[in-house]
Amino acid sequence: MTIVLDGQSLTVEKLERIARHGEEVALHPEALERIKVCRRMLEEKVAAHEIMYGVNTGIGEFSEVVLTDEQVENFQRYLIYNHAAGIGEPLSEEYVRAAMAGRINVHAHGNSGCRPEITLTLVEMLNRGVTPVVCEKGSVGASGDLAPMSQIALLLMGEGEAFYRGERLPGKAALDKAAIPVPGLQARDGLATINGSNVLTAMSALHLYDMNRWLKQAEIACAMSLEALLANMKPYDERLHRVRGFAGAIRSANAISRCLAGSDLVTGKVKVKVQDAYSMRSTPQVIGAAHDAIAYAKVQVETELNGVGDNPIFLPEENLTLTGANFQGTPVSLPMDLAGVAITMVCVLAERRFNRLTNPALSVGLPPFLTKGAGMMSGMMLSQYTADMLIVEQRILSAPASIQSIPAAADQEDFVSMGMNTALKNRQILDNAYGVLGIEFMGAAQALDFRDFTPGRGVAAAREVVRRHVAHLDVDRPLYSDHNTMKALVKSGEILEAVESVVGSLG
Repeated sequence: MTIVLDGQSLTVEKLERIARHGEEVALHPEALERIKVCRRMLEEKVAAHEIMYGVNTGIGEFSEVVLTDEQVENFQRYLIYNHAAGIGEPLSEEYVRAAMAGRINVHAHGNSGCRPEITLTLVEMLNRGVTPVVCEKGSVGASGDLAPMSQIALLLMGEGEAFYRGERLPGKAALDKAAIPVPGLQARDGLATINGSNVLTAMSALHLYDMNRWLKQAEIACAMSLEALLANMKPYDERLHRVRGFAGAIRSANAISRCLAGSDLVTGKVKVKVQDAYSMRSTPQVIGAAHDAIAYAKVQVETELNGVGDNPIFLPEENLTLTGANFQGTPVSLPMDLAGVAITMVCVLAERRFNRLTNPALSVGLPPFLTKGAGMMSGMMLSQYTADMLIVEQRILSAPASIQSIPAAADQEDFVSMGMNTALKNRQILDNAYGVLGIEFMGAAQALDFRDFTPGRGVAAAREVVRRHVAHLDVDRPLYSDHNTMKALVKSGEILEAVESVVGSLG
């Protein structure tokens, strides 16, 4: 189904479909008309020699330099050349596609002043699979993601590079193969393409989609560990959390309870302690706090996806040009720093539960390190080492980027968001999180193999998926293959889909 970009209805879920699944996009007819109206106003102002930042002036420290008519024609080209100054490996195509969709949605408001040909070319690039090659690093997140967005803008001049049908090609060759004309850049077109935090916002949107799915799997893994540790089920009663009032905790308790429905632990057939350790009974509060953090970040990211992140802003209805800082990435980078911290926090909790599964002093009768050959065999002792290493890296990466500003452009740009750093480190935090959770799943499945009672329906479904991919650890074997298999399994969401098919949506 075609996703219509109108400047106000783009969601994280829609962006994920565009970026990863090639969902077709279209520009809303009313949005196209708004773009045309705004462009006519800008052209009238250019003809009247009205001074407008980035149109007939330089940018940054050179904003006081007024350009001649001849310079206006060439300025946009040189603007893109000098800002295409990134470094490093190419960003994944899904991030670049998401950024392009976000930029189209900015233009859809009709406040950016570019020609409609620019926006429509971006639409065609998305629909025909032409994805610019964009370096990972170089953006400070204000005045937007200038370096990476400039590599996208190079294609609008028939330059740069692009991926097309699995090939990395010169930009013009990719456009020719896709039968997309080169629109070129005229007054304002270049800056209207690059002056917004679209890459860091796009990456953040996709990360939020993945974080939500990961947190639901953290609840499934928790439920498996709780069963294996013969947990008292009272802390997961939704009524307990309703009296406190945090939405995330209520959601988390409900999800864990769904996974455990039908278990002998719930029906009282198994003797349990009066009260368990914090890493067990605090799980709804902790994962719930992460849900709340992700929910806040999603509001901020979707506000940015549907806002006018640009400079200057043109208001045709008032014949007015306003210059400001709507490119500033802080409204996204700050909550996304929190989102990364939330994922790391939940990983710490998962590792503590895994510790209880393997520690014979805490595991309620499970064999030491989940092996019957303790001494001769070490079982899953070293799995904890791996999880610990991943978590330490996550803790290092959880230092906020949003407070790391370094002034640029001769102090004209003396506070920047560093939001691209936030996005890049969240990518790695998530990657590690898949591994940590995979290890808990593996340990919980192993522990349940030693228990003899009826598990919850969701737990049973999860354990079945794990066992399709990783066999019971009967005697020691190299575990790196199992770890990588489990990491990929968590990332795929197969466990989540199997459990939700049995117990319904976990949120």
